[in-house]
Amino acid sequence: MSLGSENWIRDPQTGEIVPAPPNFVSDDPNQYKAELQCQVDENALDKKCLPGQVQCPPREPGGKSGTPVIWKVAPKALSNPTWVDWKSGNNGPSCLYDEKPGDVLQRIAARIESDFRNLPIKPASLTAQPSPHTLKGAETNIFADAVEQQFDVTILGQRVHIVATPVEYTYAYGDGNSLGPTPFAGGPLPESEWGQKTRTSHVYQQTGDFQISLTTTFRGTYSVNGGPDMPIPGTGQFASPSQKVSVWRSITRNYADNCIVNPRGEGCPGVP
Repeated sequence: MSLGSENWIRDPQTGEIVPAPPNFVSDDPNQYKAELQCQVDENALDKKCLPGQVQCPPREPGGKSGTPVIWKVAPKALSNPTWVDWKSGNNGPSCLYDEKPGDVLQRIAARIESDFRNLPIKPASLTAQPSPHTLKGAETNIFADAVEQQFDVTILGQRVHIVATPVEYTYAYGDGNSLGPTPFAGGPLPESEWGQKTRTSHVYQQTGDFQISLTTTFRGTYSVNGGPDMPIPGTGQFASPSQKVSVWRSITRNYADNCIVNPRGEGCPGVP
């Protein structure tokens, strides 16, 4: 939901309504389709429209001209909506380069989810505070740092712009405990605040070495030849390199010796 200019979501861990994290992506409420600019029906074109339609010159020397299409938009919730023209950045039709322009969009839609998951998306970086050593029974702040990424690829001869946005994080703390999927990436703490509880921190109950791992879920949108940004079905999961953290225990002892008076006293520096 949205209040003013700020988005709010329900925290899946606590059930509370909280401000949405950075890079939060909500579902697009619209649906889109493309029609030939001068199309009357599936089998006929408006001849009066043809002389004034947008020209789609070949993109390569010796290549074929493209076909101008007009993108339409309507609310996704309506089963039989009234479609209106989608306004692009240049407020005009865009071009498709295929012998069957009406089919190429369906073919791209059929494979875009697979192509998205095979993109070289950079996973989130993983950080622990303190690190590489932390203390048993204390809060260890573990957080992710992921960024939105953009890709320009060619699919079936069309220029496709893809935006990948991190939306969820799953932490495995290496001791059998995990967190997520959660929309919260966490964040760094100043050293003076290390040991404080955060949304993504963890308390180790045993000493030893543990491998922390992180999987980031990305959601994507794609546009074809400058058309509208359409949601990519499903998501992609990308794993970060694991990080080792060594959990130590702390021991507090009191000594009566004054190390200035007796430098060899028990507990003084350099004394076994």
